[in-house]
Parts: sequence; C-alpha cells; structure tokens
Amino acid sequence: MIKVAFASNDRVNVNLHFGAADTLVVYDVSPGYAELLGVGEFVKVNMKGENRFKALSDEQTNVIDLQLSAEELERLAAKPPEDKVIAKLDFLDGCSAIYAASIGTSSIKRLIAAGIQPIIVGTGQTIEDLLNEVSLALHCGGLSWVERPRARAEHAALAPAAPHESAGGLRLITSIEELE
Repeated sequence: MIKVAFASNDRVNVNLHFGAADTLVVYDVSPGYAELLGVGEFVKVNMKGENRFKALSDEQTNVIDLQLSAEELERLAAKPPEDKVIAKLDFLDGCSAIYAASIGTSSIKRLIAAGIQPIIVGTGQTIEDLLNEVSLALHCGGLSWVERPRARAEHAALAPAAPHESAGGLRLITSIEELE
C-alpha cells in the first residue's frame, strides 16, 4: 500500500546517515505484510555539511571542532559541490518515508519537497520492528505520516491490493494482541 525506505548497510538495522548512505532498502508495506521492492546501492561519499562530525549513536551526539587552515578552506571552497542526494531522491520516487540514523537539514527540506517524510531513528533500530510499526499504523492508525499516503490512496480510489505472499515478504503484525 505504501513504500517505505531505510538507510541500512546490513539490510537489517537502520544505521546510516541519509546523505552518506551507500545503501537504501525499500519495502512495500500493507497491513500485516511487507515485501522487499528493491535495494539501491550508491557511491560512498564523504560528508561535507554541518553533520559530518556527528556520531551516529543512541548516545549524546558529539561534534568535533575542526580548525582548518586558510589553504584548506580555500581548497574546499574551490571544489564544485557534490550533489549526493539527487540519485537517492530519484530512487525514492514514490516512497512515503525514509528512515535514517541521521539526516541533514538540506536533505530534510528536499525530502519534504519531494513528498517523502524523513524519519530519524536511533542507530540499530531494526527494519522489521519499524515495518511492524508502519503495518500497525496502517491497520489501526496512530502515525500521522502514514495517514497522509493512505488518505491519498483512498482519494485516488486506489483500494489496497491484497498482499502477495512471496519468498521475499514478511508477515507483520496488525494488532496489539499479536505482540503477546
């Protein structure tokens, strides 16, 4: 029913910064079911923005105060800017959300402009747990960002298709009772 992406290099945990992510994993999520749609692999890039020194952890974020010489500042200013986000935005076309361990301010603005909800979670959150959260929200409500794409689908008279059980799909929860 909705496509959701995750910044993950192991396809199990959300553990990458969106801008520097070399792997994005996309699932199609319906109430009670998720199917892997694709894995995007991107060229590994060096971070340049204000978040480049932030640690990706559940602990307090530390920022290193880096002192650059005048020559280093001039060399960095002379380099043409890399746009590492364009290919990722193209890959995420049609996705409702992206989960990442960190997302820079400019990427957040670009994701929102593209209609993709940026969601920052602690490093190590499992993709399966997050898929279950989305599945539960599709069935019972509770996450506003899930309500918007679901309402768009209903408005466009797109009835949710019955999930297709396949080798790559995951059975997800649709009620609190299933957690017990």
